[in-house]
Amino acid sequence: MAAKHTRILDRALTRLKLRQLRLLIAVSEQGSIQNAARGLGISQPAASKMIQDLEVDFEVKLFERTNRGVVPTLFGEVLIRHGKLIFAQVSNAAQELDDLNEGNSGRVVIGTLLAASPELLPNAVELLLEERPNVAVKIVEGTNDILMPALSAGEIDLVVGRLPGHRHRAETVQEKLYDEQIRAVVGPQHPLSNSKNLQFSDLTHFPWILPPIETTLRRQIDRFFVQNGPYQPETCIESVSYLANRALLQSRDFVCLMPSHVAALDIQQGILCKLDWRPPFGAGSVGVSYRNSNALSPASAAFLSILKRVVRVE
Repeated sequence: MAAKHTRILDRALTRLKLRQLRLLIAVSEQGSIQNAARGLGISQPAASKMIQDLEVDFEVKLFERTNRGVVPTLFGEVLIRHGKLIFAQVSNAAQELDDLNEGNSGRVVIGTLLAASPELLPNAVELLLEERPNVAVKIVEGTNDILMPALSAGEIDLVVGRLPGHRHRAETVQEKLYDEQIRAVVGPQHPLSNSKNLQFSDLTHFPWILPPIETTLRRQIDRFFVQNGPYQPETCIESVSYLANRALLQSRDFVCLMPSHVAALDIQQGILCKLDWRPPFGAGSVGVSYRNSNALSPASAAFLSILKRVVRVE
């Protein structure tokens, strides 16, 4: 087995070309060798020969013909996934070289969830810019279902926010920064804003702003709603945009569930109000995730170190 692995590795190192990986990715996206070849400006026979050479070198079948077109086998999916990561790393290298050419001291791409956005992330970025004034920073906002695949593909260096579920842990390193509680938040004009000892039944007469259905928190909320009723809000808006949520809370009598850190400053300034009802769900860990398959770039490693320092100070 070791001899076979060595043989295949030697072939990959000496014969594998980026254009072959590019073709594999194109075929998987197009579902057709002919369309992929046309898009890359090569003939179909040449494309078929490139795939056949790869199958010989790796000693596996990479694609199957079906009534849906050409689809990757399990072996093909593995090679395509690694091919995408290789291209992302090449792109990152080119971008980093370009940044250095322009006088920037490296580049870091940060994915962020709502729980990290208001305080932790801005404070960490500010400190990073103080220590590395010319670093290039890109921030991408989204949910774990969007950010974690981008992290695995090498499009993002780190994801900061609520740590994802088990399905993402095999591909990433996860470090907890602090524990977070969920709070029910309303606008200052809300009829319940000054009420004490609220029960869940008091909240059921109002519209809600909830996270998207693909998030862990939303699944916990839906489970709680089923157990307590079952309850279904008459009006419900799905949103992870804090600016939109804050505006809606100020203009209408919505109830919104969000991490306590997120609304802390607005609650302190009287822009929003925390209801006197604590959700019996949603507690979780806020942390940072990054790929375990390769070392972080110097800029990304510096940002990771700064994140930990910011949390200790706070």
